Amino acid sequence: MTLLLTLDDGAIREKLTGAIDVARAAAVFDAGAEQVGAHVGVQHEDAVSVSHLFEAMVPGYRGWRWSVTLATADEDAPVTVSEVVLQPGPEAIVAPQWVPWERRVQAGDLGVGDLFPTERDDPRLVPAYLASDDPQVEDAAHEVGLGRVRVLSRYGRLEAASRWRGSEFGPRSDMARGAPATCGTCGFFLAIDGSLRAAFGACANDISPADGHVVHVEYGCGAHSEVEVEVAPSVPVAELVYDDSLLDMEPAGDAATAAERSSAGESVGD
Repeated sequence: MTLLLTLDDGAIREKLTGAIDVARAAAVFDAGAEQVGAHVGVQHEDAVSVSHLFEAMVPGYRGWRWSVTLATADEDAPVTVSEVVLQPGPEAIVAPQWVPWERRVQAGDLGVGDLFPTERDDPRLVPAYLASDDPQVEDAAHEVGLGRVRVLSRYGRLEAASRWRGSEFGPRSDMARGAPATCGTCGFFLAIDGSLRAAFGACANDISPADGHVVHVEYGCGAHSEVEVEVAPSVPVAELVYDDSLLDMEPAGDAATAAERSSAGESVGD
């Protein structure tokens, strides 16, 4: 067989490629003549086997094909049928890839009254009595028999940190990029305990969109506790102010000219 795989000059492949009648006969024997359509192609499996493809005329299987695999030992050996199967073609309608039920539930799917059990070997959790680099986990070790059975593992904490950092309350969100300062310097920021204390906390500002949520220390919003807003008027005010109520009123036009002449005559008479 090794010699066939390395020294074949193409005669065996040509022999298998030309055995369309043998492949059709196998498909007709397996499915019936009314369900086997035209020959649509050949797939080369290896040096001593190929698969012939025929249109499948099966109701409800539009775009599917009969695949008949042929093989031979050498150039002088007869062609034999390995298998006949029904396979989807490029235009076939097939069901989506099957996903186990425990992986179909996404964040936000859990409703009131729903139960979603955690797997016993969940990598995010470890028994509470195991040693850990998280002080909170070490404290929980003293609760054996009284407190939690399992606590977050290092993998579970890192997974949560990655998810929180990429959320809408992370440092790369639109709100954070437009904020005047970060949560790490805000008086409403409540740092969480444990190994994630340096990076995450909870927002306690009811005006902020992150109120009650876990936020990254580099997240921020316009409700930062140290934000200062300039209260000066937006329209400039002139330094010199005129009070119209104290201005002297002078007559205009002919009355003003007569007043000037009368004043001049009185001066001459004197």
